[in-house]
Amino acid sequence: MTIRVIVVDDQAMVRAGFAALLSAQADIDVVGEAPDGRQGVALARSVHPDVVLMDVRMPELDGLSAAREVLDPPPGVVHRPKVLMLTTFDIDDYVYEALRAGASGFLLKDAPPADLISAVRVVASGEALLAPSVTRRLIADFVRRQRPAPRRDPALRLNGLTPRESEVLELIARGLSNQEIAGHLVVAEQTVKTHIGRVLAKLDLRDRAQAVIFAYEAGVVRPGDGG
Repeated sequence: MTIRVIVVDDQAMVRAGFAALLSAQADIDVVGEAPDGRQGVALARSVHPDVVLMDVRMPELDGLSAAREVLDPPPGVVHRPKVLMLTTFDIDDYVYEALRAGASGFLLKDAPPADLISAVRVVASGEALLAPSVTRRLIADFVRRQRPAPRRDPALRLNGLTPRESEVLELIARGLSNQEIAGHLVVAEQTVKTHIGRVLAKLDLRDRAQAVIFAYEAGVVRPGDGG
């Protein structure tokens, strides 16, 4: 199945470079480009991509606001693509907020080409968190600096999890992939996916990325914990 992608970035050379690289892959089809967040939202709603590569800082509408509009569309708009934020490593709090809003992860703009290709495939497949260990460190840094307000009644929500589901949530937050979690728990990878699905449903979370955010906010793991 071909993965439909749009690239939203205010730098023409970045858009062209990413589009050329992705279009060269047999399983990826770049179906559009946009120079700002406003046009990116409109494009996403018209061409229905599977993945949106979204720059953080853009004119008209920044990437965070655009991601929110794409991920939480108005009534009548049913298509919700995955959003992969494009950023530099020292970007400020936008990445953290984008993950809370439901973005599937982030990609460093200076990452190797193979990482970009892999990121699109990973996000399109629903794994929803690119480079877990790097993402974990970035989120931990944001939590340490920002100390964001916890979600409502996190302890009560955690009480609804079984001991195994709580363990799976902790392992997700520590940056383990499904395969690594399966090895740690000595279960099949499909069993891990089932547990993750139940965790997301019980905690009313959209995807794996939001599960990581929730785990930090609820104190399941803390900045500086070993992975």
